[in-house]
Amino acid sequence: MEKFTIHTGPVAVLDRDNVDTDQIIPKQFLKRTERTGYGGCLFFDWRFDSLGRANPDFPLNSPQYAGASILLAGRNFGCGSSREHAVWALRDYGFRCIIAPSFADIFAGNSAKNGLLTVSLPAIETACLKPADASRPFRLTVDLERCLLSSENGYATSFAIDSFARACLLQGIDQIAATLQHESEISVYERRARTKF
Repeated sequence: MEKFTIHTGPVAVLDRDNVDTDQIIPKQFLKRTERTGYGGCLFFDWRFDSLGRANPDFPLNSPQYAGASILLAGRNFGCGSSREHAVWALRDYGFRCIIAPSFADIFAGNSAKNGLLTVSLPAIETACLKPADASRPFRLTVDLERCLLSSENGYATSFAIDSFARACLLQGIDQIAATLQHESEISVYERRARTKF
């Protein structure tokens, strides 16, 4: 898993509440268990029409959001079913961080396990991160070491994150790798436990 320390990148804005995992990655794309190859399926039913043409009204199809690696979204992002594929699709598309007023719990947990940082900020603060002219591209800097978000317009705000998730993201490891960092202590415990039975 790729480490997340400090990331500066272009931002896409998806100003919608209750974006569920079925919209993030529709069910017809859940036939594989690989973690890659889902970027083209992200928001498929919103990004494309019935003939497979790009929907010009969907924000991610806007040229100003090309190459975005940070997504500003609405409340309750990632609600719905617990499909991990939703996180895989967001990562494969190129997103490193999602900023929203709130996230569905399972989605947030899946994100941390797959190297995608979720940052919860009140809607008033996410609005402050955007430039006055919303039609122009903009960038944000996400500093996970200091838990600080800053924008090109000079606005900065701190954010809170679970300490274990933060440690894993900073090191670029998942829960299994974090456990294996204590392999020697686990082995000692298991040897002692065996002698008691």
